[in-house]
Amino acid sequence: MLKDFEFYLFLVFLITMLIMLANKIKVAYPVLLVLAGLLISFIPGVPAVKVEPELLFIIFLPPLLYEAAWSTSWKELWRWRRIIFSFAFVVVFFTALSVAVFANYFIPGFSLALGFLLGGIVSPPDAVSAGAILKFVKVPKRLASILEGESLLNDASSLIIFRFAMIAAATGQFVWHEAAGSFVWMCFGGLGIGLAIAYVFMKIHKMLPTDSNMDILLTFIAPFSMYLAAEQLHASGVLAVVTGGLFLSYRSHDFLSSASRIRTVTVWESLCFLLNGVVFMLIGLDLPEIVSGLGDTDIYTAIGYGVAVTIVLIIVRVLAGYGALVTTLVMRNFITVADPESPGWQTPLIIGWTGMRGVVSLAAALSIPMTLDDGSPFPQRDMILFITFIVILLTLLLQGLTLPFLLKKFPPVDRDFVRSVKEIDYDIQNSLAKVAVDKIRNDYADKIESFPALKDQLQKYENQLSSSEIILNYEEYRHIYIDILNTQRSWLIHKNREELLLDENIIRKHLRLLDLQEERLNMKG
Repeated sequence: MLKDFEFYLFLVFLITMLIMLANKIKVAYPVLLVLAGLLISFIPGVPAVKVEPELLFIIFLPPLLYEAAWSTSWKELWRWRRIIFSFAFVVVFFTALSVAVFANYFIPGFSLALGFLLGGIVSPPDAVSAGAILKFVKVPKRLASILEGESLLNDASSLIIFRFAMIAAATGQFVWHEAAGSFVWMCFGGLGIGLAIAYVFMKIHKMLPTDSNMDILLTFIAPFSMYLAAEQLHASGVLAVVTGGLFLSYRSHDFLSSASRIRTVTVWESLCFLLNGVVFMLIGLDLPEIVSGLGDTDIYTAIGYGVAVTIVLIIVRVLAGYGALVTTLVMRNFITVADPESPGWQTPLIIGWTGMRGVVSLAAALSIPMTLDDGSPFPQRDMILFITFIVILLTLLLQGLTLPFLLKKFPPVDRDFVRSVKEIDYDIQNSLAKVAVDKIRNDYADKIESFPALKDQLQKYENQLSSSEIILNYEEYRHIYIDILNTQRSWLIHKNREELLLDENIIRKHLRLLDLQEERLNMKG
């Protein structure tokens, strides 16, 4: 690998450039990265890239799931739990079943077990692709929450189906009662292991004298510990990471300092930015390896099977979106639902169309062994791998490029927020200022005159309550404030260069404080 270090370094630089281009032209970056990987793979002399499934499952999957769990709202996850769980488990199962029946009837050499194997591989939509698209187009909060919640769990359900189908395809038999027991253990064992390990890490953070650097390192160790422990005990590593990540995220203010929280978020966002970019680039780069496995099989026939399976996946998911709507409207008189009113016909369409496939599907397909236990070739392995690649490519291109158009043409109705985000934000800021004023006047009234700094802070809060400047003239105010901050930065940098004996760490601290002030301004905007 060291001999190709320059090539991999170039790929990281190219990934960064392509993501910037994707943001500029408002296209989901996974689309550009996969296409770039495809183009690079055809260049003569480019080092062959072989994607190891263990690398994807162990190195990439735990941190990506963990970061997604930390950024997911537990409140929203619980609010929309019925539709999230139905899409993450029920819809994934019916999608795998539909693919299994189609493959069994229309693709030569595919038994029902092999069809389920293929279905388990291609059934989970990829969260990164949908998330990359949704950030360019305004969607209701409930829609984003449902998609985020589903993406946390559907990988687990699809990999469980994949594991059972693999056993059936390899052995030719399937014992239902054993499978049911294994399924229960994989789900509840994964949940329990994830919570137990998360609790241990929370205690480590609280009881040991950690600082920000140590806290960040512990957050790196946590997801791998959860995943590996669960997999060693034959439970779901995905569910363990998701459950543990949600628990630690929910309790983060109990055991992490504000500095640790700020730095942890920044580090994890950068790490996952790189991991996601590398994964989608690898998907495109792996094409020669995938095509070479087809051997004498007609490539156009194989492409046709991939297109057909993609159509099945799209139809099933769109129908599932409308099925969920009908079920909610029918069952609202019998069970408590998050919102008994109809969200309109647009929302199920958008949910159904956000079915791009990605890294989990590729990793699962690559993890199929080359041979069975008796040494014979694993049946239809190369065809399954090629179909998976076509599904990933087509869903990224077709749905990834058309989803922004659908969102603009048929915008879902937002029933959650009748006021603008800026108005809500303004109310919260005023409420926080009032809380601070009441706290100072009730608990520290005798300190106001003796501590000028406290008096100044009280005055700032009172000025905020009496001023509407922040909402009426915010843009102009923000530009002026940022200009002041830039002047202060220049002064700090100039002072650092002039005074050779001045401790540069002090200057860096004040520069970070200025950065935090500017970031706070941008968040308010």
